[in-house]
Amino acid sequence: MDVIKLLEAACLLVPEERATGNDLTVNDVWDHLTRDEWDVALGLLEEFGDFPALPFAFWENLATTAEQAGLERSAAWCHWRSYETRNGIIRADLTLRPAAEGRRRTPVSGHGVLRPMWDIGNRTPAGGPVLDIARLWVEAAPLLEPGGRALVRLAPLGPERWRHVRPGRVITMYEDRSVAGTAVVLDARRPAAMSTA
Repeated sequence: MDVIKLLEAACLLVPEERATGNDLTVNDVWDHLTRDEWDVALGLLEEFGDFPALPFAFWENLATTAEQAGLERSAAWCHWRSYETRNGIIRADLTLRPAAEGRRRTPVSGHGVLRPMWDIGNRTPAGGPVLDIARLWVEAAPLLEPGGRALVRLAPLGPERWRHVRPGRVITMYEDRSVAGTAVVLDARRPAAMSTA
């Protein structure tokens, strides 16, 4: 499918009253499309907020557009957001252990590559911790240095195992047997279809 047609289809899924953090609306996106500034239009569409969440088709259209344009980071972000549309959103304030205190000596990639283990309170029948895996996306930064702190988004491999996680909960990140970092959950929203449960 043509990039412009995909962007037009995505625009049709955004309510007219929706605005970005810079007070731009879908009408601004249409203006960029009429001037063949599809890359600017794609960037603006990515900025539309979470309340209420935009549909899965919106994010899939943007991901396909970004892939066709060779914009790898945008494509990864849009795929991430489509995952969140289906499985819910978990945001946290993560602090990594300093390099002198932990195993990690290099920065964490910020774009969903790392799949660390997390102690989120699940237990074995004997009472021991069960670690659950979730991919990590660092908001507003391409990397997170050891000892650094950032807002992150988590994409659990088993989202149903994370349903009990609520804002304020402290969760622990592991890359091996040692603690790699700790995070305070800021937001834990189920997908729209499940939010009444």
